[in-house]
Amino acid sequence: MDKAKPFSISKWEVWEAYKRVKANKGAAGIDGQSITDFEEGLKDNLFKIWNRMSSGSYFPPPVRRVDIPKDNGGTRPLGIPTVADRIAQMVVKRYLEPILEGHFHSDSYGYRPEKPAIEAIGVARQRCWRYNWVLELDIKGFFDNIDHDLLMRAVRKHTDCKWVLLYIGRWLKASAQLEDGSLIHRDKGTPQGGVISPLLANLFLHYAFDIWMQRQYPQIPFERYADDGICHSRSKAEAEGLRIAIERRFAECRLELNLQKTKIVYCKDSNRGGDYPDQKFDFLGYTFRPREAKDRKGRYFVGFNPAISNKATKSIYDTMRQWNLHRRTDKSLDELAQMINPVIKGWINYYGHFRKSALYRTFQPLNNTLVRWACRKYKSLRRYCHKGRLWLHGVMHRQSKLFAHWQLSQIKAGQ
Repeated sequence: MDKAKPFSISKWEVWEAYKRVKANKGAAGIDGQSITDFEEGLKDNLFKIWNRMSSGSYFPPPVRRVDIPKDNGGTRPLGIPTVADRIAQMVVKRYLEPILEGHFHSDSYGYRPEKPAIEAIGVARQRCWRYNWVLELDIKGFFDNIDHDLLMRAVRKHTDCKWVLLYIGRWLKASAQLEDGSLIHRDKGTPQGGVISPLLANLFLHYAFDIWMQRQYPQIPFERYADDGICHSRSKAEAEGLRIAIERRFAECRLELNLQKTKIVYCKDSNRGGDYPDQKFDFLGYTFRPREAKDRKGRYFVGFNPAISNKATKSIYDTMRQWNLHRRTDKSLDELAQMINPVIKGWINYYGHFRKSALYRTFQPLNNTLVRWACRKYKSLRRYCHKGRLWLHGVMHRQSKLFAHWQLSQIKAGQ
């Protein structure tokens, strides 16, 4: 530690931040420098970050703005900081996160350690059984519209550390650089893609929503993952009143509720009568809706339960299509399995947590691709691709654990 520096930031903290950033990977920022490039002069690069942060002379460069396509035809702006800036942000995050964690609401799940999304799904599932109605919330352009003054006021409630306040203020004001090189100057919002942004977004909604709900509507439970949230109500009238109140609350916090996507949903099951137009909603990659189920005595009933959503299924389809496995005839079947199994296992671990049998159809196109691969690779199968299907079934029978998704066939058969 250099006592001549105005801010006491240890070199060890910068080193730990670097290790976290490296583990998270990520694309290059406006300087085009990858993590591998950064590591070529690792010692000097880390020293520069420490020296500038400790002296108060660190100024973040603009973030590289990338527009990510959305399903509705629009785009979602993503701000990608440079590797060095991600490390600097991680230093501040590592300082601030432990302070804030003890204050956050138990039903806030987004971007928090030990608060996985799948836990939010499980809690929502149980509450949908106990409450007849759900208010599904959607905030219009949340990350782009966070008010800087309100956010900094929230930060100051939890720390008076001068260098933390200084650098958060600078990151909030950092410009975004478009592909043509032009700069967009910001007076509100925090860019998605930044290391510190999710923590700041959670802090903002902690006061704008979580604490407000706890104070004004303690009888209404909710689950919030970043800016995605659902509230549980016992009646439609209660849900409608809550929607109006939340709209007003967000307006006070300079946010806007997207009324086209915010809706009230009836959690219909065998014990609930009535016919209402909205009986399903999506939350964190799952669709909640009435589904046939079987109780312990083998009797069928309708329950309101989650399973993988069509949007998540389409995203998986798109990723699998990009693999172009049918063209990888230079690889053996075992090598293909080694390539893709880690990703498939990740999908199954998350989307198979509830209603795993629903994943069976999700991976059918992958089996079709493997048949196409076999027909390209083996001469004996090229003219008669129905033989390719027989060949694949034979491999599945002999090596049922070769591909991670093949075990779903046994689950489907059992149900």
